[in-house]
Amino acid sequence: MRKQVVLAKPFSLEDEKYSEHTSNLIQRILSLFKNVRPGSDLTNFQLPPQLNLPRSQLQCYGEMVYSFNGQDLLGECGRRDQPIDRLKSIVTWNISTLRPLIFGLAPYNPIVGETHHVSNGDLNVLMEQISHHPPVSALHATHEKENIDVTFCQYFTPKFRGAYVDVEVKGKRVVKLLNQKETYEMNQPRLVMTFLPATGAHWAGKIVIKCLETGLEAELQLLSDSFLSRFTGSNKRSIKGKIFESSSGKRLYEIFGHWDRTVTAKNLKTGELEIIYHASEHIAELRTPVVKNLQEVSESESAMVWSEVSEGIMNKEWEKAREGKRDVEEKQRESRRQREASGQSWIPKHFSVVRAGKDWDCVPLQPRVPQAPIVVPL
Repeated sequence: MRKQVVLAKPFSLEDEKYSEHTSNLIQRILSLFKNVRPGSDLTNFQLPPQLNLPRSQLQCYGEMVYSFNGQDLLGECGRRDQPIDRLKSIVTWNISTLRPLIFGLAPYNPIVGETHHVSNGDLNVLMEQISHHPPVSALHATHEKENIDVTFCQYFTPKFRGAYVDVEVKGKRVVKLLNQKETYEMNQPRLVMTFLPATGAHWAGKIVIKCLETGLEAELQLLSDSFLSRFTGSNKRSIKGKIFESSSGKRLYEIFGHWDRTVTAKNLKTGELEIIYHASEHIAELRTPVVKNLQEVSESESAMVWSEVSEGIMNKEWEKAREGKRDVEEKQRESRRQREASGQSWIPKHFSVVRAGKDWDCVPLQPRVPQAPIVVPL
């Protein structure tokens, strides 16, 4: 009997109330770390279902790209006439991938070979978990109308630092505007979960976006929440940065604002101010994807792999969720044992993989991502 597909609504700015946790939940989270030494690698740390989001990490990565409300921000990058305007649009799109973080709740660790395939209008997105130890995720997205190609290869290292967990997200994101023959490379921010003096979860660090063909570059700094700012609200989710010429360092624009509200670009030549991002228009009231054709949904699809777990969490049937999670993990271990016994290594289905020491890179095997059987309703 074919499993059902269980899809949960993406978290958006409208779900802030969901992050209000009771003292009992916070104590439970802290108790999980009481025997963990500072500096420990938490890559394989397992959480009980009560602390899981009803979705895989693959789905969370995919939602950053395909889940939006309002205008098509990625497609807009290819519709701009001037290089500086295309870079501003890339900056806007990059900011839109910053989504609210829910303290104390984490997605499932994807199993190797797990996939996630969703379409939203002209945008088709395909993800695959290409490694489990360490956990490495690959993404390929193509925008049919504007001829845009996006690839991610990302892997993270969470470290326990005593008062907080610091998650360094490694790997690069590449956006190719094929009609303009421009390639934009960018890194990824860090994720910080703080326990003391107050609980919270936020993005932090510097994002650098470069285009070699145009010689333009952007730097964005995501400011960490300080103890004082948690009470004043002055720096919470704030962002500042600049757009400049790579060769001369000449500044063209200043960027400032809050990624969960509005972000403004100031033209340093004319003094003109332009709001380039409205979070309320793009990451609020996000729609839940729907299954358009069940027969075409892959058995490796995230929403199918974790269906029993997600259903248990959404219905607060914790024993069902625990059993479902054990089943998924045991099947993964059994699959690994069989590969090891036969001397086989895992080969991804949709990507070729290049490793250089601890660094990973991936190349899609197909030039275009096909339409998905799971779609975001228009």
